[in-house]
Amino acid sequence: MSDLHKSPIRIKSFEFACEIVHFSRILKEMREFEIASQLLRSGTSIGANVREAQRGVSTKDFKNKFSIAL
Repeated sequence: MSDLHKSPIRIKSFEFACEIVHFSRILKEMREFEIASQLLRSGTSIGANVREAQRGVSTKDFKNKFSIAL
């Protein structure tokens, strides 16, 4: 496994996304569809933004994309 896959921020953002998916399912069962949908989109986008930042072409690019994830 490469160092990129062992990144603590990548691991934590994935675990967070999994918790968000679980919680959004609970909200949908409570018929809170709008907030569940928004939470799912925003909570899972963190990992995607972190991954994109890690593939930045320069330090400046990395910092810019990582700030979006924050």
